[in-house]
Amino acid sequence: MEEYITKAGIKKIKKELEELKATGRAEIARRLHEATLEGELPENADYLEAKEAQIALEQKIERLEARLRSAVVVQESKDQETVSVGTTVELARYRSKKPYKVRLVGVEEADIDSGDISIDSPLGRVLFGRKAGESVDVETPKGKKKYKIVSII
Repeated sequence: MEEYITKAGIKKIKKELEELKATGRAEIARRLHEATLEGELPENADYLEAKEAQIALEQKIERLEARLRSAVVVQESKDQETVSVGTTVELARYRSKKPYKVRLVGVEEADIDSGDISIDSPLGRVLFGRKAGESVDVETPKGKKKYKIVSII
């Protein structure tokens, strides 16, 4: 399954992958070595914990590598006509004078605190493909909300 990821998201995944492969694997190897010095391996709790940590680390590395293989890298859009992945949108909520900005990103990059919303979120889905000046209705757990797209940055 394809996953839309910005260039910044790809960079972040690659950095995490490098750290896990270098630092993470080295730490696990150290733990395994220390545990083997303690005696009988089948009954050694430190060894068993280190082996479980090793399995979890390798699974995480595999998941990140799979994400990179299936990634569709989206370019920051120069087209300020329509909302797409990587675009920053200035929104105004009806009955509110204060506009705010959100950036549409891939699912795994979403970080609401920094204004990065997922393309698969309710707001992301209704914004995608829209133009500045349009109004959108978003169904949220707290009910329907109406927004106006002030501008596409």
